[in-house]
Amino acid sequence: MRPQLFAIDLILVCISCGESALASIARADCTSPPAAHFPNSGAARRNGTDAAPHSKSRKKRYISQNDMLAILDYHNKVRGKVFPPASNMEYMVWDDTLAKTAEDWAHACLWEHGPPHLLRFLGQNLSVRTGRYRSILQLVKPWYDEVKDYSFPYPRDCNPRCPLRCYGPMCTHYTQMVWATSNKVGCAIHTCYNMNVWGAVWKRATYLVCNYSPKGNWIGEAPYKVGVPCSACPPSYGGSCSNNMCFPALKTNYLHWFK
Repeated sequence: MRPQLFAIDLILVCISCGESALASIARADCTSPPAAHFPNSGAARRNGTDAAPHSKSRKKRYISQNDMLAILDYHNKVRGKVFPPASNMEYMVWDDTLAKTAEDWAHACLWEHGPPHLLRFLGQNLSVRTGRYRSILQLVKPWYDEVKDYSFPYPRDCNPRCPLRCYGPMCTHYTQMVWATSNKVGCAIHTCYNMNVWGAVWKRATYLVCNYSPKGNWIGEAPYKVGVPCSACPPSYGGSCSNNMCFPALKTNYLHWFK
């Protein structure tokens, strides 16, 4: 099995964070398997977390329609504008099965990647924050912001920026977002009470989990091929191209979203 890269993104509201009051902190190792990224994960498991005491019954969807569309549109916007340009970037669609697995993990309120048996097949990005926010994209954009620290073509070649805690380079959220063959995403958002985040208990944390398929971030591989957009699309796309991405010519899941 090829080794895969993982990272976690944490959004903290702080008083002194250098350039911004919102600091993006990552615990990652771009040359190690996922387990190496969580030196304190044992504490998170031991201390546990509590979901809302009176959780609402689950609905068919695990995230609001507006949030779902915002996340998906933002991913495709980023994917269509990568530089250097991609010749095989595939248009990303929403997947309800991935959203369900993300919802299950979000409800666990564990600040680590998981569950392990699914990570063999899925990629995953995580964000958590406290306080109010205006848009779900405030939890997603820090993943893209890692582009400034990424050196194409290899995910392990990141430029570490460590204003607070530093556990290695951080660029693997971005590379998972733009991994050409990761053409499905499903996310869930959940409010966690008494969530253990690196040893600190957050009384009310907004936790976002996004799962990707097929998973990306394989060590030693570039996230996409460089070239004329859509010039190296898989045959299954039938030569269809939209916004610099290989686009499904005959099928779409838009109708499925609104059922």
